Amino acid sequence: MSQTYDLILKGGTVVTPNGREQTDIGVRDGRIAALGGLSGASAETEIDAGGLHVLPGVIDTQVHFREPGLEHKEDLATGTAAAAMGGVVAVFEMPNTKPGTTTDVELKDKLTRAQGRTWTDHAFFLGAAADNVDHLAEWERIPGCAGIKVFMGSSTGNLLVSDDETLARVLAQGFRRVAVHCEDEYRLIERKQIAEDAGHPRAHHVWRDAETALRATQRLVRLAEAAKRRVHVLHVTTAEEMAYLSEHKDLVTVETTPQHLTLAAPECYERLGTYAQMNPPIRESHHRAALWKAIADGVVDVLGSDHAPHTREEKSKPYPQSPSGMTGVQTLVPLMLDHVNSGRLSLERFVDLTSAGPARIYNLAGKGRIALGYDADFTLVDMKAERTITNQWIVSRCGWTPFDGARVTGWPVGTIVRGNPVMMDGQLNGEPSGKPVRFQLAC
Repeated sequence: MSQTYDLILKGGTVVTPNGREQTDIGVRDGRIAALGGLSGASAETEIDAGGLHVLPGVIDTQVHFREPGLEHKEDLATGTAAAAMGGVVAVFEMPNTKPGTTTDVELKDKLTRAQGRTWTDHAFFLGAAADNVDHLAEWERIPGCAGIKVFMGSSTGNLLVSDDETLARVLAQGFRRVAVHCEDEYRLIERKQIAEDAGHPRAHHVWRDAETALRATQRLVRLAEAAKRRVHVLHVTTAEEMAYLSEHKDLVTVETTPQHLTLAAPECYERLGTYAQMNPPIRESHHRAALWKAIADGVVDVLGSDHAPHTREEKSKPYPQSPSGMTGVQTLVPLMLDHVNSGRLSLERFVDLTSAGPARIYNLAGKGRIALGYDADFTLVDMKAERTITNQWIVSRCGWTPFDGARVTGWPVGTIVRGNPVMMDGQLNGEPSGKPVRFQLAC
């Protein structure tokens, strides 16, 4: 009797833990039920993956979707639509909304808002603040919580932990890995006049210089080692940080972004103006080269887009009144596939940075690899497709990308979330069916 499945992917080049295999995949009840030749099997839905690479679903562990309070920039529906269009199956959303996600009530509100509206699976970070430290160990266990996020440099509302005493208290509460934005607030305040005097975003990486990032990262690592707490340093941008972090990998994991791997100062600021403004900033090419070396050396554990949309009206304000942040969740996959095709990293390393890496760092349950019993999450890509990234392609509410006009080779053509083909050939399908990401919470 022939086997029946809900979905069969046929004939693709599948990137498994064993390497690349020309094989079929059978999906049943949202999970991978078979790997191998399935010519005699049947399914309600069959997808011909011939000529395509089938990757473990890409997971973006740093996005800002602005809901609640800032929905004129983005919301959970538009942000996850952008993710699905870009080949991303799951997102971890940051807490700097209005109000900030700093209590169990606000975290549960986001989870409720996501029901029936998200195209991808999702989890939400809880923001650390001076007034919620004593609750973090309890609240980080709430299903759907991605963990604790710390801003050592300025952010929205009360989401700032600039002093060592409060940061030490945060690290002493709970056990899950803490994600940290490392910029030294004291140095930022001291040097703010540099930005004020310049009046042009070309000063952004001068004001928020490499020393600003390194100081915060060194402070964090010292405190993490004292507390024996695992930490994750977000969007690392400097050669000095990468060299330092390479010596502290026992407790520390490292993220960088496609933007910092692709753009470089001062050219990006002259060409894009405030649309190149983000925190930490895009830096000079020698820093970019150091990020690539850290990827080659295995120092970098994960890629995150730091998708942080603002409207054109907001971004067009004179610097430094202009807000920092750019879109990224929809362009992560095509940008990095282009780097793969250019020989800067292997396809297997890309998979490690966007699927296995997130699963390893955050202890995800059932995600991050193509293996029996795992969630049927797949990113289907055409490695030979030549496309141009355009503002018109961006489905984020803000409708722009700093990579407008960029020609790339390699393109996401399908996004399958727990067996649901939510995007195929550039079109969203069906209804939003995202669910909270599951975590293994055992210490």
